[in-house]
Amino acid sequence: MKLFTEFRLRDIELKNRIAVSSMCEYSAEGGHPVTWHMVHLGSRAVGGSALVMTEASAVSAISRISPADAGIYLDSHTEAWRPIVNFVKQQGAVAGMQLAHAGRKASTKVPWQGGGPLSKAEGSWTPVSASALPFDEGYAVPEELSLSQIEEILIEYQNATRRALAAGFQVVEIHAAHGYLLHQFLSPFSNHRKDAYGGSFENRIRMVVRVTQVVRGAWPENLPLLVRISATDWKERGWDIAQSIELCQRFKGLGVDLVDVSSGGVIPGVKIPVGPGYQVEFAEAIRREVEIPTGAVGMIIDPAQADTILMSEQADIVFLARELLRDPYWPRRAAKALNVKIKAPPQYERAW
Repeated sequence: MKLFTEFRLRDIELKNRIAVSSMCEYSAEGGHPVTWHMVHLGSRAVGGSALVMTEASAVSAISRISPADAGIYLDSHTEAWRPIVNFVKQQGAVAGMQLAHAGRKASTKVPWQGGGPLSKAEGSWTPVSASALPFDEGYAVPEELSLSQIEEILIEYQNATRRALAAGFQVVEIHAAHGYLLHQFLSPFSNHRKDAYGGSFENRIRMVVRVTQVVRGAWPENLPLLVRISATDWKERGWDIAQSIELCQRFKGLGVDLVDVSSGGVIPGVKIPVGPGYQVEFAEAIRREVEIPTGAVGMIIDPAQADTILMSEQADIVFLARELLRDPYWPRRAAKALNVKIKAPPQYERAW
């Protein structure tokens, strides 16, 4: 059994290998987390997860997916996150923040209002991207980022990293997956640039490499840095596992401590073979070829399944998303299933 063993990244020790995957809640106000975020993230910490990641937190106002996205681009965001971070820590969990920029997938409605692009009357804004290519039919044509705008975004990531540290987070993760801005630079489907940021593999990875350098430079040496990637676009001539492995080789030299391996999201209508553990093979390949710790995510539901992924060295930790929405106390249920005793909060001890 490995699921409930400790795992160390730099000076941070996770009490087990269960992480709460970043999941947008679309409930923030002006980028500020609210009571919902305290309860949502706090419940997962009480439930026994070792690493509790925030949702994708925007590094600027225009980098939000929707107006209801959380952010870390104002000093007041730092203050709003701090009590949530403190509560997560009090439960013996580690609080992590995911830094994000939606790129061309910004300026949309929240899912339960239909999703899709905002209208002008709803307060839309012009998204930005690697190239002036809309995500899908009906979406706004994004503004192609100029070189000076790229430099501004790097500063935004740097400032966001410093604010995350000031809020008390002990882990930061760069979101370079799911068709958001950094993935838009990586994929040939969304990057048609002719300058130093487009065309060749070296050029397409330049943006995420520079963001990684900026974030690592602003983040303390003793604290871990994660990057989430989409290992494949699930379509020929797009971003794929071979390129992901090569990129992760660069990450290793840039001070990245773990790669959180997901897939897809850069183009719509792609057929993805969704099923239990369908992305685990990508985490395994990167771990094996690059010799860097990885996290596996994607329909990890059963405790035995999660433990097998770790025991067979396909990944070092597991990230759970929807399963932890269904059951915030999944780690406690998993411990019982695997015959492991874990400590309950003193307020709940009489139930065990």
